[in-house]
Amino acid sequence: MATDYNDILLRLCFHLKQFTSPDVTIIPETDLINELAIDSVKLLNLVMEIEDEFDISVPLNALADVQTVHDLAKLIHHIKSAK
Repeated sequence: MATDYNDILLRLCFHLKQFTSPDVTIIPETDLINELAIDSVKLLNLVMEIEDEFDISVPLNALADVQTVHDLAKLIHHIKSAK
């Protein structure tokens, strides 16, 4: 499964596209809350998709420090690397 950061980032952007309008460009610096309007319900849905996609378990308290797409990709990469 994906442990390469760039692969994780690409796959994460694919999932995030489902929560935004088609004209939004998602880059690593994109703010999940302010730019993509990811609220708590969307975040939980996203986390469930991420857990299925990457075969990981994301602790909800770890999301407190996640603000950007890069932060989330880095968290996924860290969890995958620890397996």
